[in-house]
Amino acid sequence: MNDGRPKVLIIGGGFGGLFCARRFGKLDVDVTLLDRAACHVFQPLLYQCATGTLSIGQISRSLREELADHHNVTTLLGEAVRLDPTARQVTARRPDETTFTLEYDYLVIAAGMRQSYFGREEFAAWAPGMKTLDDALSIRRRVFAAFEIAETLPPGPERDGWLTFVVSGGGPTGVELAGQIRELATRALANEFHEIEPEEARVLLFDGGDRVLKSFAPALAGRAADILKKLGVEMHFGVHVTDVRRDGVTVTRKGGGPSEDYAARTVLWTAGVEAVPFARHAAEVLGATTDRSGRVAVNPDLSVPGHPEVFVIGDLAGRDGLPGVAENAMQGGLHAAACIRRDLSAQPRKDFRYRDLGSAAYISRGHALLQAGPVKFTGLLGWLSWGFIHIAFLTGVRNRFSTVTTWMASIARANRSDRTFILGGSGHPEEPYTWESPVHQGHHSTRDGSERVPDSAAG
Repeated sequence: MNDGRPKVLIIGGGFGGLFCARRFGKLDVDVTLLDRAACHVFQPLLYQCATGTLSIGQISRSLREELADHHNVTTLLGEAVRLDPTARQVTARRPDETTFTLEYDYLVIAAGMRQSYFGREEFAAWAPGMKTLDDALSIRRRVFAAFEIAETLPPGPERDGWLTFVVSGGGPTGVELAGQIRELATRALANEFHEIEPEEARVLLFDGGDRVLKSFAPALAGRAADILKKLGVEMHFGVHVTDVRRDGVTVTRKGGGPSEDYAARTVLWTAGVEAVPFARHAAEVLGATTDRSGRVAVNPDLSVPGHPEVFVIGDLAGRDGLPGVAENAMQGGLHAAACIRRDLSAQPRKDFRYRDLGSAAYISRGHALLQAGPVKFTGLLGWLSWGFIHIAFLTGVRNRFSTVTTWMASIARANRSDRTFILGGSGHPEEPYTWESPVHQGHHSTRDGSERVPDSAAG
Protein backbone atom coordinates (compact mmCIF):
# COMPACT_ATOMS: atom_id res chain seq x y z
CA MET A 1 0.00 0.00 0.00
CA ASN A 2 1.11 3.59 -0.58
CA ASP A 3 0.96 6.24 2.09
CA GLY A 4 -2.27 7.73 0.76
CA ARG A 5 -5.68 6.24 0.21
CA PRO A 6 -5.73 2.82 -1.45
CA LYS A 7 -6.11 2.99 -5.22
CA VAL A 8 -8.53 0.64 -6.91
CA LEU A 9 -8.31 0.45 -10.70
CA ILE A 10 -11.19 -1.19 -12.60
CA ILE A 11 -10.74 -2.09 -16.27
CA GLY A 12 -14.07 -2.13 -18.10
CA GLY A 13 -17.39 -0.35 -17.54
CA GLY A 14 -19.70 -3.27 -18.25
CA PHE A 15 -21.88 -4.94 -15.65
CA GLY A 16 -18.94 -6.22 -13.60
CA GLY A 17 -16.95 -3.00 -13.57
CA LEU A 18 -19.97 -0.78 -12.92
CA PHE A 19 -21.34 -2.86 -10.06
CA CYS A 20 -17.86 -3.09 -8.54
CA ALA A 21 -17.33 0.69 -8.69
CA ARG A 22 -20.72 1.40 -7.13
CA ARG A 23 -19.83 -0.77 -4.16
CA PHE A 24 -17.07 1.57 -3.01
CA GLY A 25 -19.37 4.48 -2.23
CA LYS A 26 -18.34 6.35 0.95
CA LEU A 27 -15.35 4.04 1.43
CA ASP A 28 -11.95 5.66 2.07
CA VAL A 29 -10.46 4.58 -1.27
CA ASP A 30 -9.80 6.21 -4.64
CA VAL A 31 -11.44 4.30 -7.48
CA THR A 32 -10.63 4.74 -11.16
CA LEU A 33 -12.88 3.15 -13.76
CA LEU A 34 -11.21 2.91 -17.17
CA ASP A 35 -13.39 2.13 -20.19
CA ARG A 36 -12.64 2.33 -23.91
CA ALA A 37 -16.01 4.01 -24.60
CA ALA A 38 -16.68 5.74 -21.25
CA CYS A 39 -20.23 4.40 -21.23
CA HIS A 40 -22.12 1.45 -19.85
CA VAL A 41 -23.94 -0.61 -22.49
CA PHE A 42 -26.78 -2.98 -21.68
CA GLN A 43 -25.50 -5.74 -23.96
CA PRO A 44 -28.54 -8.06 -23.70
CA LEU A 45 -30.56 -5.48 -25.66
CA LEU A 46 -28.00 -4.69 -28.36
CA TYR A 47 -29.96 -6.67 -30.94
CA GLN A 48 -33.06 -4.51 -30.26
CA CYS A 49 -30.95 -1.46 -31.05
CA ALA A 50 -29.56 -3.19 -34.15
CA THR A 51 -33.04 -3.95 -35.50
CA GLY A 52 -34.55 -0.53 -34.85
CA THR A 53 -36.72 -1.09 -31.78
CA LEU A 54 -34.58 0.84 -29.28
CA SER A 55 -32.20 3.77 -29.58
CA ILE A 56 -28.62 3.98 -28.32
CA GLY A 57 -29.67 6.15 -25.38
CA GLN A 58 -32.17 3.57 -24.19
CA ILE A 59 -29.56 0.83 -23.78
CA SER A 60 -26.52 2.86 -22.73
CA ARG A 61 -25.54 5.61 -20.34
CA SER A 62 -22.46 7.73 -19.75
CA LEU A 63 -20.38 6.31 -16.91
CA ARG A 64 -19.74 9.84 -15.65
CA GLU A 65 -23.47 10.40 -15.37
CA GLU A 66 -24.08 6.99 -13.85
CA LEU A 67 -21.40 7.51 -11.17
CA ALA A 68 -21.84 11.25 -10.61
CA ASP A 69 -22.86 10.75 -6.99
CA HIS A 70 -19.87 8.50 -6.24
CA HIS A 71 -17.36 11.22 -5.46
CA ASN A 72 -14.46 8.84 -4.88
CA VAL A 73 -14.85 7.29 -8.35
CA THR A 74 -13.06 8.77 -11.36
CA THR A 75 -14.13 7.69 -14.85
CA LEU A 76 -11.54 7.81 -17.65
CA LEU A 77 -11.71 7.16 -21.38
CA GLY A 78 -9.01 4.82 -22.62
CA GLU A 79 -8.13 1.27 -23.62
CA ALA A 80 -5.86 -0.74 -21.35
CA VAL A 81 -2.93 -2.06 -23.38
CA ARG A 82 -0.13 -3.01 -20.98
CA LEU A 83 0.22 -4.23 -17.39
CA ASP A 84 3.30 -4.02 -15.16
CA PRO A 85 2.44 -6.13 -12.10
CA THR A 86 5.75 -5.34 -10.39
CA ALA A 87 5.28 -1.58 -10.54
CA ARG A 88 1.49 -2.03 -10.23
CA GLN A 89 0.82 0.12 -13.25
CA VAL A 90 -1.48 -0.10 -16.25
CA THR A 91 -0.76 1.75 -19.47
CA ALA A 92 -3.82 2.97 -21.34
CA ARG A 93 -4.19 4.29 -24.86
CA ARG A 94 -6.28 7.31 -25.77
CA PRO A 95 -8.26 7.38 -29.04
CA ASP A 96 -5.55 9.58 -30.57
CA GLU A 97 -2.97 6.78 -30.00
CA THR A 98 -1.16 8.60 -27.16
CA THR A 99 -0.82 6.79 -23.83
CA PHE A 100 -1.00 7.46 -20.10
CA THR A 101 -0.23 5.42 -16.99
CA LEU A 102 -2.41 4.52 -14.02
CA GLU A 103 -1.20 3.14 -10.69
CA TYR A 104 -3.13 0.74 -8.50
CA ASP A 105 -3.10 -1.08 -5.20
CA TYR A 106 -5.94 -3.29 -6.34
CA LEU A 107 -6.74 -4.15 -9.96
CA VAL A 108 -10.10 -5.51 -11.12
CA ILE A 109 -10.06 -6.78 -14.70
CA ALA A 110 -13.61 -6.67 -16.05
CA ALA A 111 -12.76 -6.11 -19.69
CA GLY A 112 -15.12 -8.79 -21.00
CA MET A 113 -14.91 -10.87 -24.14
CA ARG A 114 -15.00 -10.00 -27.82
CA GLN A 115 -16.39 -11.81 -30.84
CA SER A 116 -14.27 -14.78 -31.90
CA TYR A 117 -13.84 -15.75 -35.53
CA PHE A 118 -11.76 -18.81 -34.62
CA GLY A 119 -8.60 -17.53 -36.23
CA ARG A 120 -10.29 -16.15 -39.36
CA GLU A 121 -10.24 -12.46 -38.49
CA GLU A 122 -10.87 -11.51 -42.11
CA PHE A 123 -14.47 -12.68 -41.64
CA ALA A 124 -15.11 -9.60 -39.50
CA ALA A 125 -15.05 -7.42 -42.64
CA TRP A 126 -18.34 -8.94 -43.79
CA ALA A 127 -19.80 -10.50 -40.64
CA PRO A 128 -20.05 -8.09 -37.69
CA GLY A 129 -20.53 -9.54 -34.23
CA MET A 130 -22.83 -8.33 -31.47
CA LYS A 131 -20.72 -7.14 -28.54
CA THR A 132 -20.59 -3.32 -28.78
CA LEU A 133 -22.68 -0.31 -29.76
CA ASP A 134 -20.58 -0.02 -32.91
CA ASP A 135 -21.56 -3.60 -33.77
CA ALA A 136 -25.25 -2.82 -33.25
CA LEU A 137 -25.10 0.27 -35.46
CA SER A 138 -23.14 -1.62 -38.11
CA ILE A 139 -25.79 -4.36 -38.16
CA ARG A 140 -28.58 -1.78 -38.30
CA ARG A 141 -26.92 -0.13 -41.30
CA ARG A 142 -26.45 -3.46 -43.08
CA VAL A 143 -29.94 -4.81 -42.40
CA PHE A 144 -31.94 -1.74 -43.34
CA ALA A 145 -29.66 -0.81 -46.24
CA ALA A 146 -30.09 -4.33 -47.64
CA PHE A 147 -33.83 -3.78 -48.09
CA GLU A 148 -33.25 -0.30 -49.55
CA ILE A 149 -30.67 -1.54 -52.06
CA ALA A 150 -32.89 -4.48 -53.04
CA GLU A 151 -35.68 -1.99 -53.83
CA THR A 152 -33.48 -0.47 -56.57
CA LEU A 153 -32.65 -3.79 -58.27
CA PRO A 154 -34.64 -5.79 -60.82
CA PRO A 155 -35.85 -9.27 -59.88
CA GLY A 156 -33.06 -11.83 -60.04
CA PRO A 157 -30.09 -13.34 -58.18
CA GLU A 158 -28.56 -9.98 -57.24
CA ARG A 159 -31.73 -8.78 -55.56
CA ASP A 160 -32.15 -12.19 -53.89
CA GLY A 161 -28.67 -11.89 -52.39
CA TRP A 162 -29.57 -8.58 -50.77
CA LEU A 163 -32.74 -10.13 -49.36
CA THR A 164 -30.89 -13.08 -47.83
CA PHE A 165 -29.58 -12.76 -44.26
CA VAL A 166 -27.22 -15.29 -42.67
CA VAL A 167 -26.82 -15.71 -38.91
CA SER A 168 -23.90 -17.87 -37.74
CA GLY A 169 -24.53 -19.28 -34.26
CA GLY A 170 -27.69 -20.64 -32.63
CA GLY A 171 -27.19 -19.29 -29.11
CA PRO A 172 -29.43 -16.62 -27.55
CA THR A 173 -27.96 -13.77 -29.60
CA GLY A 174 -28.24 -15.66 -32.88
CA VAL A 175 -31.81 -16.72 -32.15
CA GLU A 176 -32.78 -13.19 -31.14
CA LEU A 177 -31.26 -11.65 -34.27
CA ALA A 178 -32.80 -14.22 -36.61
CA GLY A 179 -36.24 -13.80 -35.08
CA GLN A 180 -36.03 -10.02 -35.14
CA ILE A 181 -35.01 -9.82 -38.79
CA ARG A 182 -37.91 -12.04 -39.87
CA GLU A 183 -40.29 -10.06 -37.67
CA LEU A 184 -38.94 -6.84 -39.17
CA ALA A 185 -39.51 -8.15 -42.69
CA THR A 186 -43.00 -9.52 -42.09
CA ARG A 187 -44.40 -6.73 -39.90
CA ALA A 188 -42.62 -3.37 -39.72
CA LEU A 189 -41.48 -3.26 -43.37
CA ALA A 190 -44.22 -5.36 -44.94
CA ASN A 191 -46.16 -2.48 -46.56
CA GLU A 192 -43.46 0.14 -47.04
CA PHE A 193 -41.86 -0.91 -50.35
CA HIS A 194 -43.14 -0.90 -53.93
CA GLU A 195 -40.71 -3.06 -55.91
CA ILE A 196 -39.91 -5.77 -53.36
CA GLU A 197 -41.89 -7.89 -50.93
CA PRO A 198 -39.95 -7.72 -47.64
CA GLU A 199 -41.82 -10.80 -46.41
CA GLU A 200 -39.87 -12.84 -48.97
CA ALA A 201 -36.56 -12.07 -47.25
CA ARG A 202 -34.77 -15.26 -46.23
CA VAL A 203 -33.07 -15.67 -42.85
CA LEU A 204 -30.67 -18.62 -42.67
CA LEU A 205 -29.39 -19.70 -39.26
CA PHE A 206 -26.35 -22.04 -39.14
CA ASP A 207 -25.10 -23.82 -36.02
CA GLY A 208 -22.68 -26.66 -35.36
CA GLY A 209 -24.90 -28.33 -32.76
CA ASP A 210 -28.11 -30.29 -33.12
CA ARG A 211 -30.49 -27.57 -31.88
CA VAL A 212 -30.72 -23.91 -30.96
CA LEU A 213 -30.22 -22.60 -27.42
CA LYS A 214 -28.16 -25.52 -26.10
CA SER A 215 -27.93 -23.88 -22.65
CA PHE A 216 -31.72 -24.16 -22.23
CA ALA A 217 -33.79 -27.22 -21.38
CA PRO A 218 -34.53 -29.31 -24.51
CA ALA A 219 -38.28 -28.64 -24.25
CA LEU A 220 -37.73 -24.87 -24.20
CA ALA A 221 -35.24 -25.06 -27.05
CA GLY A 222 -37.74 -27.11 -29.05
CA ARG A 223 -40.40 -24.51 -28.43
CA ALA A 224 -38.02 -21.79 -29.63
CA ALA A 225 -37.29 -23.78 -32.81
CA ASP A 226 -41.01 -24.13 -33.51
CA ILE A 227 -41.52 -20.37 -33.15
CA LEU A 228 -38.57 -19.63 -35.43
CA LYS A 229 -39.97 -22.01 -38.06
CA LYS A 230 -43.34 -20.27 -37.93
CA LEU A 231 -41.56 -16.93 -38.40
CA GLY A 232 -39.86 -18.36 -41.47
CA VAL A 233 -36.29 -18.78 -40.21
CA GLU A 234 -34.46 -21.56 -42.08
CA MET A 235 -32.33 -23.50 -39.58
CA HIS A 236 -29.36 -25.68 -40.51
CA PHE A 237 -27.64 -27.75 -37.81
CA GLY A 238 -24.41 -29.74 -37.68
CA VAL A 239 -22.66 -27.26 -39.96
CA HIS A 240 -19.95 -24.62 -39.71
CA VAL A 241 -19.61 -21.42 -41.70
CA THR A 242 -16.12 -21.90 -43.15
CA ASP A 243 -15.87 -18.86 -45.41
CA VAL A 244 -17.39 -15.39 -45.39
CA ARG A 245 -17.03 -12.97 -48.27
CA ARG A 246 -18.66 -9.86 -49.66
CA ASP A 247 -21.44 -11.69 -51.46
CA GLY A 248 -22.00 -14.86 -49.45
CA VAL A 249 -20.82 -17.69 -47.26
CA THR A 250 -19.56 -21.26 -47.55
CA VAL A 251 -20.98 -23.85 -45.16
CA THR A 252 -19.35 -27.22 -44.37
CA ARG A 253 -20.90 -30.16 -42.53
CA LYS A 254 -19.13 -31.25 -39.35
CA GLY A 255 -19.14 -34.88 -40.44
CA GLY A 256 -17.62 -34.13 -43.83
CA GLY A 257 -19.14 -33.99 -47.27
CA PRO A 258 -19.33 -31.32 -49.95
CA SER A 259 -19.46 -27.67 -48.96
CA GLU A 260 -22.37 -25.45 -49.95
CA ASP A 261 -22.30 -21.83 -51.03
CA TYR A 262 -25.07 -19.39 -50.14
CA ALA A 263 -25.43 -15.97 -51.74
CA ALA A 264 -26.06 -13.36 -49.04
CA ARG A 265 -25.03 -9.75 -48.67
CA THR A 266 -25.73 -9.58 -44.92
CA VAL A 267 -23.92 -11.99 -42.58
CA LEU A 268 -24.09 -11.70 -38.79
CA TRP A 269 -21.65 -13.59 -36.57
CA THR A 270 -22.60 -14.82 -33.09
CA ALA A 271 -20.72 -18.13 -33.10
CA GLY A 272 -18.14 -17.62 -30.35
CA VAL A 273 -16.24 -15.32 -28.01
CA GLU A 274 -12.65 -14.87 -26.88
CA ALA A 275 -10.73 -12.75 -24.39
CA VAL A 276 -9.83 -9.21 -25.39
CA PRO A 277 -6.11 -8.63 -26.12
CA PHE A 278 -5.41 -6.90 -22.79
CA ALA A 279 -6.81 -9.84 -20.84
CA ARG A 280 -4.53 -12.25 -22.70
CA HIS A 281 -1.56 -9.95 -22.09
CA ALA A 282 -2.44 -9.59 -18.41
CA ALA A 283 -2.67 -13.35 -17.96
CA GLU A 284 0.75 -13.77 -19.55
CA VAL A 285 2.56 -11.19 -17.41
CA LEU A 286 0.78 -12.43 -14.27
CA GLY A 287 1.78 -16.01 -15.00
CA ALA A 288 -1.85 -17.16 -14.98
CA THR A 289 -3.17 -20.07 -16.99
CA THR A 290 -5.95 -19.61 -19.54
CA ASP A 291 -8.30 -21.81 -21.49
CA ARG A 292 -8.59 -21.90 -25.27
CA SER A 293 -10.85 -18.83 -25.31
CA GLY A 294 -8.52 -16.86 -23.03
CA ARG A 295 -10.49 -17.09 -19.79
CA VAL A 296 -8.17 -16.69 -16.82
CA ALA A 297 -7.93 -19.37 -14.12
CA VAL A 298 -8.68 -17.70 -10.78
CA ASN A 299 -8.75 -18.59 -7.10
CA PRO A 300 -12.05 -19.25 -5.29
CA ASP A 301 -12.18 -15.54 -4.36
CA LEU A 302 -11.71 -14.55 -8.06
CA SER A 303 -8.17 -13.31 -7.50
CA VAL A 304 -5.30 -14.39 -9.76
CA PRO A 305 -3.05 -17.07 -8.23
CA GLY A 306 0.06 -15.41 -6.78
CA HIS A 307 -1.50 -11.96 -7.12
CA PRO A 308 -4.12 -11.38 -4.41
CA GLU A 309 -4.33 -7.73 -5.45
CA VAL A 310 -5.63 -8.63 -8.94
CA PHE A 311 -9.18 -9.84 -9.58
CA VAL A 312 -10.66 -11.18 -12.81
CA ILE A 313 -14.46 -11.10 -13.03
CA GLY A 314 -17.31 -11.69 -15.44
CA ASP A 315 -16.83 -13.51 -18.75
CA LEU A 316 -13.06 -13.59 -18.24
CA ALA A 317 -13.13 -15.57 -15.01
CA GLY A 318 -12.40 -19.20 -15.85
CA ARG A 319 -13.68 -21.13 -12.87
CA ASP A 320 -16.36 -23.75 -12.17
CA GLY A 321 -18.08 -23.24 -15.47
CA LEU A 322 -19.16 -19.69 -14.66
CA PRO A 323 -21.53 -18.57 -17.44
CA GLY A 324 -20.88 -15.60 -19.69
CA VAL A 325 -24.00 -13.72 -18.63
CA ALA A 326 -24.65 -10.33 -17.10
CA GLU A 327 -25.65 -11.74 -13.73
CA ASN A 328 -22.28 -13.48 -13.32
CA ALA A 329 -20.49 -10.19 -14.02
CA MET A 330 -22.67 -8.26 -11.57
CA GLN A 331 -22.15 -10.77 -8.80
CA GLY A 332 -18.43 -10.95 -9.54
CA GLY A 333 -18.08 -7.17 -9.37
CA LEU A 334 -19.85 -7.03 -6.03
CA HIS A 335 -17.72 -9.89 -4.72
CA ALA A 336 -14.39 -8.32 -5.77
CA ALA A 337 -15.40 -5.08 -4.06
CA ALA A 338 -16.40 -7.01 -0.94
CA CYS A 339 -13.02 -8.76 -0.86
CA ILE A 340 -11.18 -5.44 -1.06
CA ARG A 341 -13.37 -3.96 1.65
CA ARG A 342 -12.65 -6.95 3.87
CA ASP A 343 -8.91 -6.60 3.23
CA LEU A 344 -9.03 -2.97 4.30
CA SER A 345 -10.83 -3.90 7.51
CA ALA A 346 -8.40 -6.80 8.19
CA GLN A 347 -11.09 -9.47 7.72
CA PRO A 348 -10.65 -12.72 5.79
CA ARG A 349 -12.02 -12.93 2.28
CA LYS A 350 -14.89 -15.18 1.32
CA ASP A 351 -15.07 -17.47 -1.70
CA PHE A 352 -17.23 -16.44 -4.63
CA ARG A 353 -20.47 -18.35 -5.02
CA TYR A 354 -22.44 -17.72 -8.16
CA ARG A 355 -26.21 -17.72 -7.76
CA ASP A 356 -27.92 -18.73 -10.97
CA LEU A 357 -30.98 -16.53 -11.35
CA GLY A 358 -31.96 -18.07 -14.67
CA SER A 359 -31.64 -17.42 -18.40
CA ALA A 360 -33.92 -15.72 -20.90
CA ALA A 361 -34.09 -15.37 -24.67
CA TYR A 362 -36.35 -13.17 -26.81
CA ILE A 363 -37.61 -14.59 -30.10
CA SER A 364 -40.37 -12.31 -31.39
CA ARG A 365 -43.20 -10.12 -30.19
CA GLY A 366 -45.17 -12.15 -27.68
CA HIS A 367 -42.64 -15.01 -27.59
CA ALA A 368 -39.69 -15.41 -25.22
CA LEU A 369 -38.17 -18.09 -23.02
CA LEU A 370 -37.40 -17.84 -19.32
CA GLN A 371 -35.61 -20.59 -17.40
CA ALA A 372 -34.93 -20.17 -13.67
CA GLY A 373 -34.38 -23.44 -11.85
CA PRO A 374 -37.62 -25.43 -12.00
CA VAL A 375 -39.50 -22.40 -13.36
CA LYS A 376 -39.86 -22.41 -17.15
CA PHE A 377 -41.96 -19.93 -19.09
CA THR A 378 -42.60 -19.66 -22.82
CA GLY A 379 -44.90 -17.64 -25.04
CA LEU A 380 -46.55 -14.48 -23.75
CA LEU A 381 -45.80 -15.18 -20.08
CA GLY A 382 -42.13 -15.75 -20.91
CA TRP A 383 -42.11 -12.56 -22.98
CA LEU A 384 -43.56 -10.44 -20.18
CA SER A 385 -41.17 -11.99 -17.63
CA TRP A 386 -38.26 -11.36 -19.97
CA GLY A 387 -39.25 -7.70 -20.31
CA PHE A 388 -39.57 -7.05 -16.58
CA ILE A 389 -36.22 -8.72 -15.87
CA HIS A 390 -34.37 -6.65 -18.46
CA ILE A 391 -36.02 -3.40 -17.41
CA ALA A 392 -35.05 -4.06 -13.78
CA PHE A 393 -31.37 -4.20 -14.71
CA LEU A 394 -31.30 -1.18 -17.03
CA THR A 395 -29.14 1.59 -15.58
CA GLY A 396 -30.86 4.85 -14.81
CA VAL A 397 -34.55 5.50 -14.16
CA ARG A 398 -34.78 7.48 -17.39
CA ASN A 399 -33.67 4.45 -19.39
CA ARG A 400 -36.29 2.24 -17.76
CA PHE A 401 -39.22 4.58 -18.40
CA SER A 402 -38.06 5.31 -21.94
CA THR A 403 -37.67 1.63 -22.74
CA VAL A 404 -41.06 0.70 -21.28
CA THR A 405 -42.74 3.44 -23.33
CA THR A 406 -41.04 2.33 -26.52
CA TRP A 407 -41.92 -1.32 -25.97
CA MET A 408 -45.57 -0.43 -25.29
CA ALA A 409 -45.70 1.51 -28.56
CA SER A 410 -44.10 -1.40 -30.39
CA ILE A 411 -46.64 -3.81 -28.91
CA ALA A 412 -49.52 -1.64 -30.05
CA ARG A 413 -48.31 -0.83 -33.57
CA ALA A 414 -45.65 -3.47 -34.38
CA ASN A 415 -43.38 -0.66 -35.55
CA ARG A 416 -39.73 0.17 -35.03
CA SER A 417 -39.17 3.79 -34.16
CA ASP A 418 -35.38 4.00 -34.39
CA ARG A 419 -34.39 2.88 -37.87
CA THR A 420 -31.98 5.67 -38.76
CA PHE A 421 -28.65 4.48 -40.15
CA ILE A 422 -25.60 6.34 -41.45
CA LEU A 423 -23.93 5.54 -44.77
CA GLY A 424 -21.41 8.39 -44.79
CA GLY A 425 -22.56 11.68 -46.21
CA SER A 426 -19.74 14.20 -46.18
CA GLY A 427 -18.48 13.39 -49.66
CA HIS A 428 -14.88 13.21 -48.49
CA PRO A 429 -12.80 10.17 -49.54
CA GLU A 430 -12.15 9.43 -45.88
CA GLU A 431 -15.90 9.08 -45.34
CA PRO A 432 -17.22 7.28 -48.43
CA TYR A 433 -20.87 6.69 -49.12
CA THR A 434 -21.11 2.95 -48.34
CA TRP A 435 -22.97 0.30 -46.35
CA GLU A 436 -19.67 -1.30 -45.27
CA SER A 437 -18.18 -0.80 -41.83
CA PRO A 438 -15.68 2.11 -41.91
CA VAL A 439 -12.96 0.06 -40.21
CA HIS A 440 -13.04 -2.45 -43.07
CA GLN A 441 -13.28 -0.13 -46.06
CA GLY A 442 -10.44 -0.85 -48.45
CA HIS A 443 -9.96 -4.43 -47.28
CA HIS A 444 -12.02 -6.76 -49.45
CA SER A 445 -11.75 -10.45 -48.60
CA THR A 446 -11.21 -12.98 -51.35
CA ARG A 447 -12.35 -16.60 -51.33
CA ASP A 448 -9.03 -17.79 -49.88
CA GLY A 449 -9.31 -15.38 -46.93
CA SER A 450 -6.60 -13.00 -48.15
CA GLU A 451 -7.16 -9.30 -48.63
CA ARG A 452 -7.03 -7.29 -51.82
CA VAL A 453 -6.89 -3.57 -52.48
CA PRO A 454 -10.07 -2.32 -54.17
CA ASP A 455 -9.77 -1.30 -57.81
CA SER A 456 -10.30 2.36 -56.99
CA ALA A 457 -7.16 2.35 -54.83
CA ALA A 458 -4.90 0.29 -57.05
CA GLY A 459 -2.06 1.68 -59.14
